Amino acid sequence: MNRKSIAYTGISLCSAFILVTFMLVVTSSKIWLTAFEVITMISGVFMVLLILFLPSSENEVTKPYRIVSVVFVTGNMILTNVTHFVNLAVTEKLIKSGINIPDYFQIGKWPSIEMAIDYLAWGMFMGLAFLASFMFIPKEKGYKNLKYTLLICGILCVSGFLGAMINENLWYLAPMGYGVGTIVICIELLVIEKISKDSIMTIKSS
Repeated sequence: MNRKSIAYTGISLCSAFILVTFMLVVTSSKIWLTAFEVITMISGVFMVLLILFLPSSENEVTKPYRIVSVVFVTGNMILTNVTHFVNLAVTEKLIKSGINIPDYFQIGKWPSIEMAIDYLAWGMFMGLAFLASFMFIPKEKGYKNLKYTLLICGILCVSGFLGAMINENLWYLAPMGYGVGTIVICIELLVIEKISKDSIMTIKSS
């Protein structure tokens, strides 16, 4: 797996996530809920790979930020998969069997224990992973767009997390960061790869 395949995977996965989320909101169907749970768990794993494949500065000062970013994105993956697996394998099965599960134990309800963990994962942990990534991306001109996109994504995620404590609607800042923002990050990775490839071809031909 290389940076190019990671980027294409990210664009496809995020596009599928946005589509499934839209269908879930419109239909409230259990089928779309299951698809949402599965894609979200896969996305948690993907975000770890995305962070690992981001270009990194050779400056020794920035190396700790890469470690911090990996720690936070791994935390996001763990919390995400635990939360959505519990909802898929336990909560939904209990509801289907006729057991009355309180709203505060369900995904999609707020306030809810499962949603609070999910918000912590994708809001705070993913946001901090993006912000730490901003710190280790090279400062050279070719990486500038990627660097500041990561900063914006981080701010949106953390703002959504903190905002949810005040008004649930403010949470939707976060999906702009980790959803739409990730598509932008992947596109910028493809641009960087193309520029890098063109530079190598120019050097070889000269």
